[in-house]
Amino acid sequence: MIRFGLLGCGRISKRHSDLLGGRQVNGASLTAVCDPVQERAEAVASKFSVRPYFDMDEFLSQKDIDAVAVLTPSGLHPQHAIACAKAGKHVVVEKPMALRLQDADAMIRACDEAGVKLFVVKQNRFNVPIVKARGALEAGRFGRLVLGTVRVRWCRDQTYYDQDAWRGTWAYDGGVLTNQASHHIDMLEWFFGDVVSVHARSTTALVKIETEDTAVATLKFRSGALGIIEATTAVRPADLEGSLSILGEQGTVEVGGFAMNKIRHWRFVDELPSDKEVIENFSVNPPNVYGFGHQAYYQHVIDCLINQRAALVDGLEGRKSLELISALYESIETGQEVPLHFTPRLCRLGMAS
Repeated sequence: MIRFGLLGCGRISKRHSDLLGGRQVNGASLTAVCDPVQERAEAVASKFSVRPYFDMDEFLSQKDIDAVAVLTPSGLHPQHAIACAKAGKHVVVEKPMALRLQDADAMIRACDEAGVKLFVVKQNRFNVPIVKARGALEAGRFGRLVLGTVRVRWCRDQTYYDQDAWRGTWAYDGGVLTNQASHHIDMLEWFFGDVVSVHARSTTALVKIETEDTAVATLKFRSGALGIIEATTAVRPADLEGSLSILGEQGTVEVGGFAMNKIRHWRFVDELPSDKEVIENFSVNPPNVYGFGHQAYYQHVIDCLINQRAALVDGLEGRKSLELISALYESIETGQEVPLHFTPRLCRLGMAS
């Protein structure tokens, strides 16, 4: 049994606490929670009859915590993950793992030095439609990839950003590219491979925040394929979609829904008997924008810890999407096409305004 503690009891903690505290993950249990806001910690703790802590050092000193889910504001992930590693706890950190590449590197290094595992939450990789599409990719059914598109059309009004002072700030959150669209950007890179360069634009259309609520970008992949990112939290009055399109010379797949959770199109030049069943049997509608993937993700984490398997999204894999997001912001600031493997100069992620 892997005993978990939750560090941070904000909005995202409900998904994690329901799974771990509700014993919905085989081999995992919830032992304790920690948040400096006492009411938040006590609310989660009382629901699952676990101990609340309000001081991180006291929380991390507990011997009955094997792993910690870091669910704090993105800008605090590095210091919190490093503290967990130094305390000998395995680390599960929500997306994005950090806001600056040097901080991501420090997290990876700290976990390596402490001999603990680092997992970055990318739960949509475990959504059933995504798993099916990935299987088709690995079987070579798409042939040469031509174009990949992700669309995040969600609603986050001023009330959402006003819930916490860190939301929509450069130092602790980032904008739609860093927060809401980070899973989709990761998915585009996971299917299409290494990115050579990006060109992006953004605007802050409907809310008062430091960062962007709307962005578009074009990508060039090493394979020669092209990519498009369309991301906004300025849809009104409600969420519209979170989708991924994969276009290749031998087939096309579109995974839509609110969270890349529903197969909308599945067609290949070389059809298989099983293709007719895919849309009927492998489309799922999750109850929220987080998808169904968290449960499968945690089951994967448990498998990795107990059986010493390699993580699907470890620190190095999580760093890839952060590097891509940093390049997008660099392009937004410069107005220029930006190559990957660059040194950020004007990207404001992780910087106090």
